[in-house]
Amino acid sequence: MTPPAAIRRGRGESGQATVELALALPLLAVLLLGLVQVGLVVRAHVLVGHAVREAARAAAVDADPGAAADAAAAAGGLDPDRVEVSTGGRAGPGSRVTVVVRYQVPTDVALIGRFVADLELTAEATMRVE
Repeated sequence: MTPPAAIRRGRGESGQATVELALALPLLAVLLLGLVQVGLVVRAHVLVGHAVREAARAAAVDADPGAAADAAAAAGGLDPDRVEVSTGGRAGPGSRVTVVVRYQVPTDVALIGRFVADLELTAEATMRVE
């Protein structure tokens, strides 16, 4: 007894769907990895903003030149080896101190990191010296 034509046709179509999935899956995986990398860069952007605010506050209340760098490192979440902090403008009480934080964001997500170089994020904050 031979199966009806509709059943035979269904088997062929399921094979076609499997082939289409096999062709589309690598593209979907690369898109997903790209989204993960973008998420990591956005996270680093937020953390750099937090670190520059903490560093500016520390530079405004402490005359020690290393206070800003210590505060930026203590802000958490960033690799201290990739953070660069510079301060300027601190004269005395009432003056303004400006802090700049630069961070090299690693792009090391599988597959994506090979095509995208590390990014540099920069944030600047100014506060009145107390």
